[in-house]
Amino acid sequence: MPKASFEYLNGELERLQQKGMYRLPTVWSGASGPWMETDGRKLLQLSSNNYLGFTGHPDIKKAAIEAIEKLGAGSGSVRTITGTLDIHDELERELADFKGTEAALVFQSGFTTNQGALSLLGTDDLVISDELNHASIIDGIRLTKAERAIFAHKDMDQLELRLKENDGRKRAFIITDGVFSMDGDIAPLPEIVELAEKYGAFVYVDDAHASGVLGRNGKGSTDHFGLHGRVHIQVGTLSKAVGVVGGYVAGADVLKRYLIHKARPFLFSTSQPPAVAAACLAAIRLLRRSQPLIDRLWDNANFFRTRLQEEGFDTAGSETPIVPILIGAPDKTAEFSRLLLEEGVYAQGIVYPTVAMDKGRVRCIVTAAHTKDDLTFAVDRIVAVAKRTGLLKG
Repeated sequence: MPKASFEYLNGELERLQQKGMYRLPTVWSGASGPWMETDGRKLLQLSSNNYLGFTGHPDIKKAAIEAIEKLGAGSGSVRTITGTLDIHDELERELADFKGTEAALVFQSGFTTNQGALSLLGTDDLVISDELNHASIIDGIRLTKAERAIFAHKDMDQLELRLKENDGRKRAFIITDGVFSMDGDIAPLPEIVELAEKYGAFVYVDDAHASGVLGRNGKGSTDHFGLHGRVHIQVGTLSKAVGVVGGYVAGADVLKRYLIHKARPFLFSTSQPPAVAAACLAAIRLLRRSQPLIDRLWDNANFFRTRLQEEGFDTAGSETPIVPILIGAPDKTAEFSRLLLEEGVYAQGIVYPTVAMDKGRVRCIVTAAHTKDDLTFAVDRIVAVAKRTGLLKG
């Protein structure tokens, strides 16, 4: 019998390379920031989710160090045994107050938060999901036994049709991202809430890219639209703008108590290390006084997007600090990103299966830590590469 070997995987890897879809992680030297170093080169970073520059904030670092000294490196258990320390309880109370909900439950990552929260769904439920929702939502739905329906991106007529088709047969849950991670556009949450109330449905919003970005002091899309008390489940991340790692569900206290007993990622994963929980707590408290920083983030984003649009780039439906530049085929997208790297700008290409095969784009993310000079540098290099590749006429 032949010896087992993974050589069979090389064929698929070669196919990915030929189509411009093969990419290994870049290894960076030093901390996350607007300029980062790799292989001895300093590059302008346009692919980081560190929207507010919190990853290196002194208050957040200090909180993490003090937590290690007081509470150790790890929690020692899952939350339901001995892994709920006072720092975890304090973080959840702070999050609930910040989000304006009865309760909040923290998970170890944003991805597993959706898997855990969606365990709420069963055979008596219908989940209606925007077609461009994040992969963590899609995977979470697949793990449930709920009936499933999709509506075209932000298409309220089609959403209402799905609700009418249900005709009250099952409990309906409408699920949407608050900010869509690939196009940078914002969900029409007021219209979604109105339809939900008309048909007696629940509203579930994933604010991964809205937390720290939308709303007063970064409270998210529910606050942005003034919909407190009308959105049943708010999911958020503790990475991205918050600058650390983890995720949370904010909503009714009964929902929290249910998920404590039913959400498998919560039940079977060791809880956040004390340093992580303390850093998240410090970041949420910092958000409460960070409106000027959030204003700077939006000023930077609007400046950058406007400059690109004036040059003739297609930035899809971008309304936020996520600013895609549509390229097209995966190989052309990969080449555009590679040429930008040569020019000193790191902006990753996003291709199929993350986006449609013909919708490859270089996704740029603007942060509050960027200067106008940084962003002007980026636009100039992007224009030069676009003319070189024929995306723009020279």
